[in-house]
Amino acid sequence: MMRLLAVALALFALALPVGAQEADPVNITADNFVVDDAARVATFTGGVVVKRKKLTVWAPKVVVEYGENGPSSVKSFVASGGVRIKTEDQDATGDRAIYDPKAQTLRITGNVMVVSATSTVGGPDLVIDLNADTTVFQGGGSSGRVTGVFTTQ
Repeated sequence: MMRLLAVALALFALALPVGAQEADPVNITADNFVVDDAARVATFTGGVVVKRKKLTVWAPKVVVEYGENGPSSVKSFVASGGVRIKTEDQDATGDRAIYDPKAQTLRITGNVMVVSATSTVGGPDLVIDLNADTTVFQGGGSSGRVTGVFTTQ
């Protein structure tokens, strides 16, 4: 499950200040892009694809909330409507993904499934805490229990 941290770290890289991203730009494509400077929100809708290095995020909608310093000071990154996050060796899906750079957490909710070459783990809720170096799948509610299939190579 440590590779789940790689997904979180890669998503974290999307929220780095612009100066830190110069060598590795973030490429975003979408049908629509709206910036509301008064609310400090940038919204991408319609077939959104976010790419940076070996990370790709797909979602119908991505909302980036930023601070007083403009888009380089990301406060939150929310992908919704059916999300897929892919790295070289993992593919994670869920209904929604929320990255909080201040808390250093990535939460994927709703029908979460993480697939790698040696495992498939699913559940209603996944929280990755980068500060604590923990990955927690949570079951319960009407969505059921956490499930996992692990194989050796």
